Amino acid sequence: MFYEVIPTKVFRSGANSLTYSSDFPLEPGQIVLIPLGRSTSVGIVLKRVKKPSFACKPVKKLLYKTPLPSHLLKSLLWLSSYYLSPLPSVASLILPVGVEKSRRRRSPLNSPLEIPPNKAKEAPLNSAQRSALSALKSIKTPTKLLFGVTGSGKTNIYLSLARETLAKNNSVILLVPEIALTSQLVQIFSKTFNRSITLIHSRQSESERHQIWESLLLSKSPQIIIGPRSALFAPVKNLGLIIIDEAHESAYYQENTPKYSALRLSSFLASFLNIPCILGTATPLVSDFCLAKSKKSLVTLDKKAKDSAITPDIKIIDFTSRESFLKSRYFSNALLETIEKNLKNGHQTLIYHNRRGSAPMTICENCGWQALCPNCFLPLTLHSDSYSLICHTCGYTQKIPSSCPECHHPSILHKGFGTKLLETELKKLFKEAKIVRFDADSKKNETLDSLFSEVKRGDYQIIIGTQTVSRGLDLPLLASIGIVQADAGLSLPDYSAEEKTFQLLTQVIGRVGRGHLDTASVIIQTYKPTSPVINFAKSADYLGFYEYMIKKRKKQLLPPFSYLAKVSITYKTERTTLSKIRSVSKALFSSIEENSLEKSIKISPPMPCFHERTSSGFSWQLIIKSTYRLSLLKLLSSLDPKLGAHISLDPPSLL
Repeated sequence: MFYEVIPTKVFRSGANSLTYSSDFPLEPGQIVLIPLGRSTSVGIVLKRVKKPSFACKPVKKLLYKTPLPSHLLKSLLWLSSYYLSPLPSVASLILPVGVEKSRRRRSPLNSPLEIPPNKAKEAPLNSAQRSALSALKSIKTPTKLLFGVTGSGKTNIYLSLARETLAKNNSVILLVPEIALTSQLVQIFSKTFNRSITLIHSRQSESERHQIWESLLLSKSPQIIIGPRSALFAPVKNLGLIIIDEAHESAYYQENTPKYSALRLSSFLASFLNIPCILGTATPLVSDFCLAKSKKSLVTLDKKAKDSAITPDIKIIDFTSRESFLKSRYFSNALLETIEKNLKNGHQTLIYHNRRGSAPMTICENCGWQALCPNCFLPLTLHSDSYSLICHTCGYTQKIPSSCPECHHPSILHKGFGTKLLETELKKLFKEAKIVRFDADSKKNETLDSLFSEVKRGDYQIIIGTQTVSRGLDLPLLASIGIVQADAGLSLPDYSAEEKTFQLLTQVIGRVGRGHLDTASVIIQTYKPTSPVINFAKSADYLGFYEYMIKKRKKQLLPPFSYLAKVSITYKTERTTLSKIRSVSKALFSSIEENSLEKSIKISPPMPCFHERTSSGFSWQLIIKSTYRLSLLKLLSSLDPKLGAHISLDPPSLL
């Protein structure tokens, strides 16, 4: 017997599968150990084939008798064709690292339990939630967009849908942008369903992830799985529902090869299995909102869940007004007064700033020297607590120089500010307050995930954070938000900069006024007080923002009015990089002429990438727009792999 098998290692450019012989019968989706050159590789059986005309190596070992669910095998093929990724690269996504290893059998922390699905409590729904749930069920298309304002109770709808799915003996996958958001959801789902919830995330060890994966593969009972985008590859049988919380988040797009969007994969799975896929968000992606409107798959939940919910008092403070910053360079008079008031009343204040560290720029006042990463050639960020300069791209660290390395002058300046500097400043201003900071520099035992119960209880009066604190956080004692610099992301040269800024501001503002307290306030500090994006966020006007953005996107032929691809080249020398990117450009234009694609495709001139110089060398790119995805795929497929181009299809950002 002969079988086509997909190795989990790329073995030859442009090749996807190999044929092997087997003395024992195999099924599509079974996982095997195969010889590959002089080594071995894990492989996934694709299909049985006729005896070929060439000699075949035999399959070494059947690792699992239970095959992967058919929907995962279909996902593998779809991802490869939709994103032009080699099948072996995609196959490596589906299987856990070390799947061929024999493990010491022990019960993983989050292993699924064989519990019947009839213990679920019914989630209480208000009239608006019941209407939204009914509307979701009435939509024929599998993928549905639940546009629910912050605090509207989207989680209760998730619970109701999950309960119905489990009652049918089907499994549920709930995606979250990152593991820091899981604490609340796991608590809520565990309490509601009185059962074990399976967590899948990158903090688990190789052994733990393998054992959880194996438990799911062999389990016969329905499961509830919570995790980031990789949770989509959980080998559950009878998948009946996919929920994507905070569906606007860019974390659902994998930047590393193979690149893919978990939203698009979820939609494919929903169509293939004919099951619902719910995209839940208060700030939908412009493209998704436009698509949902056109397909009539949009459900709006525009009322807050609690009658006691209030609209926060929001003030915009001009950062250029010196009179507004008499007591601190970073915190306005209004914000400091608000913090003081909250401390007296036993309420919490959240300080949001999307930049970690103490200062993002270190320069010599005398000669202009700037501290740059020797690998990435990007500014090093000051971290005053460790007295070091750190690159936030590659992690390079060096001590702070006492004098300029070039002119030896002692006048070293640190400009700008990050969350660590804000923490230091607040500790000076409010010496009695208990302050906590959450960002990418937080230690393992000091993350929001690990300290959530203490934060919720009110053990900390002032909370400082980056994007981590902007999503899904519901704190009963939180009275005020201070957004330190609201326009920080607007100056980025990216088509999604305004969209991301609006989403972040809306999400942060939505942390207050949720019905726990009778007071709620937001202070927005910005250098651009008249910005439409900031003012749309202030008034919680998503529809106004959408109309503003959709007009700009149409004029610029950007998604949803086109499909995008980013083609980049990286080489050690700038001269070689320029030569190669010009060769790629020439090849693309030749292919356009040969295939008569002129009307549907536009290619930008070669341009340096946002991070032009890194430890890998110099990077240049081309941006391609096409009104037809098939034309774009045809064009990109024509590129000779020897050119060494890196392709990103449907990138959420062009930086």
